[in-house]
Amino acid sequence: MTPTTTVESDTATATANRLAAHGLDLRYGDRTIVDGLDLELPGGAVTAIVGPNACGKSTLLRGLVRLLAPAAGTVTLDGSDIHRMPARALAKRMGLLPQQPVTPEAITVEALVRLGRYPHQRMLSPWSKSDQAAVEEALARTSTAELRDQQVDRLSGGQRQRAWIALALAQDTELLLLDEPTTFLDLRHQLDVLDLVADLHAEAGRTVVMVLHDLGQAARYADHLVVLKDGRLAAAGPPAEVLTADLVEAVFQVPCQVVPDPETGTPLVVPRARTRPRATDR
Repeated sequence: MTPTTTVESDTATATANRLAAHGLDLRYGDRTIVDGLDLELPGGAVTAIVGPNACGKSTLLRGLVRLLAPAAGTVTLDGSDIHRMPARALAKRMGLLPQQPVTPEAITVEALVRLGRYPHQRMLSPWSKSDQAAVEEALARTSTAELRDQQVDRLSGGQRQRAWIALALAQDTELLLLDEPTTFLDLRHQLDVLDLVADLHAEAGRTVVMVLHDLGQAARYADHLVVLKDGRLAAAGPPAEVLTADLVEAVFQVPCQVVPDPETGTPLVVPRARTRPRATDR
């Protein structure tokens, strides 16, 4: 009986929290950023969205969470059009960490994280034990409990990013979207954030969609890779199948080799050496 139960549980996880775009056009004014995109993101997985600068990654994420209305097409969550869902109901299902969140002036870490409970609040209802429990768990998971009384704008970049992730966790959604969560962080703090994301997925079963720049990190941490070019889908699927030398050169214009990561066996992009002579060689 145990194997059957496990299979049924895994299947249920995989079929829930599925975000999809159907013929999606996203525009700023007259400029089309995402053009006729058809895409399905698997539930119960970590998806990384990658591509060159200005290819539409962040715009796509904004469209997937209803911050940007489609000029054409639809976005669905488990088959339902998100633009037909009540805002509070949608906020209970998905949380977003934007690329450069604006921190309220002089707010403490705990006060920031408490904002994540907004979708669960009702008019005139008091702050509950369950609200505080969600905040405490978010602080503990992100190792920010000891920072609770410090002002967010006085934290280091890595600490600040963990505080914002704690806010998203306090929202207590099963689907978490992160827009370039490692931007402006040094390597150690990049890995801290990505390890945290991996733990949230492994321990809590959260579906995660994140925009990343580093292809090696995307391949190492993601189950599913989405590659965009000029607002269109270039490839999607498991990193080991998607990330090839031909694709990297076609999308990023970088000749390379793709070799197994010596630590994880996942694809690692190694750019080819320069062919032009260096000044010291002349």
